[in-house]
Amino acid sequence: MTPNVKNSRPQITILVANLPAERDRRVIRECLSLEANGFDVTVIAPRGDKALRVLPGSRGTRLRPYPIFVYGHGLISYAVEFAWSFLCIAVRLLGEVLSGRAHAVQVCNPPDVYWPLALLLRALGRPWVFDHHDLCPEVYASRVGTPNKWAFRVLTAFEWLTLRTATEVVATNESFKDNAVRRGVTPERVTVVRNGPTRGEIAEPGGAPDQPNSGGADHRVVYLGVFGPQDNVEGAVLAAEELIRRRGRTGWRMVLAGDGESMPALTRLAVDRGLTDVVEFTGWLDGAAVDELLRAATVAIQPDLPTRMNHLSTMAKTVEYLGRGVPVVAVDLLETRRSVGEAGAYIPTGAPEEFAAVIDELLDDPARRAQMRTVGLARFRESLAWEHQADAYVAVWHRLLAKRLPDGVSAPASPTGETADVASPREGGDALVQRPPSAETEVRATAR
Repeated sequence: MTPNVKNSRPQITILVANLPAERDRRVIRECLSLEANGFDVTVIAPRGDKALRVLPGSRGTRLRPYPIFVYGHGLISYAVEFAWSFLCIAVRLLGEVLSGRAHAVQVCNPPDVYWPLALLLRALGRPWVFDHHDLCPEVYASRVGTPNKWAFRVLTAFEWLTLRTATEVVATNESFKDNAVRRGVTPERVTVVRNGPTRGEIAEPGGAPDQPNSGGADHRVVYLGVFGPQDNVEGAVLAAEELIRRRGRTGWRMVLAGDGESMPALTRLAVDRGLTDVVEFTGWLDGAAVDELLRAATVAIQPDLPTRMNHLSTMAKTVEYLGRGVPVVAVDLLETRRSVGEAGAYIPTGAPEEFAAVIDELLDDPARRAQMRTVGLARFRESLAWEHQADAYVAVWHRLLAKRLPDGVSAPASPTGETADVASPREGGDALVQRPPSAETEVRATAR
C-alpha cells in the first residue's frame, strides 16, 4: 500500500561541518522555524556535548553527531579535517536516506566540498538546498594574505559546483545572492535569509531600556565574536592603546568577549602593551551573559578590515549589537552599511587610531549615542530580527516539499520571537511551548 505522505511530516536533514549543532545559532533558528511549520529535522554535525541527542530548545530535532580529531590550521590539516568530515557526513546521510528520512537536505558551508552528495541526492529526486554561510575563496585569501593561485582557483571551482548543484540557494545577504547569480544560478533560485537573533532571545521582562549609558559607571567598549586572523581583533586591542592617549586609563574599559585561534596572541599583546587594566577578555559567554554585556555596553566595535570578503559579508555580531541598540563603530563596508545605516559611525581604513578617534567622540556625545540607539533598535525590529527572515526561509521548504506537507499546512507560520503555543501536527494538534535558545558566541567563524 502506498503511504499517505500527507499524514506524515516531511523530514529535512541539515549538514554542518565546522560547528556542533548546539553552537550554530543560525542552524538552531532554522531548526526551530522548521519545527514550528510542520517539518521534522535531523542535524548531522561535529560532536559537541556528548550527552546531547536532541537539539536544546527544540521539540525533537535529532542530532547525529560525528567525532572530530583534527581541526585545520594549515593546508594539510584542513584537507584532513574536510576529508574526514565528508566521510562521516556521507555515511550518516546515507543512513538517513536508507531509513526513509532525508526527504530533503540542506548543506551549510564552509567547506564547499559536498557537491558530489548533492548530485547523488538529486538523482534520487531529493531537493538539496545550499545555505551559503561564507565566501570560502575570499575567507582563504583574507587569512593568508597572498593566496596561492591554484588553491584559490580550486576553492572557486568548488564554490561554483556547490552553487550549481543545489536545487535552491539560501544567501545571507544581497551580495551573496549577487555572487550566486554571477556563478550562473538563476535569481529565482536564490533566497536571501539574513542572520540575526529573534526578538525573544534578547527581550527582558518589562522591555529593554531606552537610555544610553549614563551616571558614574565606566563606559564599556565591547567586541563580541570569534578571535581569528580575519577578524582583526588585534585592531581593537591597539585601538584601546590609542584611546588611553586620548582619555587616560579611567572611566572606560574595552571588553572582548569570545575566543578563537588568535586568543593567545591577543592576550600576549595586551600584556606586552601594558593594557591589562583597560582590556578585559571574558572567554565564551552563554546567552544570558551576552545579553547582559551588550545591554551595559556604551559602544560596540566591528574591527573587520576592508577586504573583499568583509565588504560582501554581514557580520553576525553586528546584528547582535543592533538588537540591543548599541552604537556600532566599523570600517565603511558595503554590507555593514546596508545593515547598520545611521546606527553606525564609519571609518575609512580600520587603523587603530581611526577607531580610537571615533570611539572617543562617541563616549563624549550621549545625544548622538541615543539617536544611534533608536535607529539601531528600529532597524532590528523592522527588518533584521529573525522573525522577518524565517518566513522567507520556511517558504523555500514549503515550495520544495509541498506534496509532503500535512493536510492544512499551506503557508509559513511566522514565529513571534517570544514564548508561544505552536500546534504540532504530529501530536494531534496539542499545544507545545517552544522558545529559541539564547545565543552563544561561535567557536569558529560562520554565518558572518
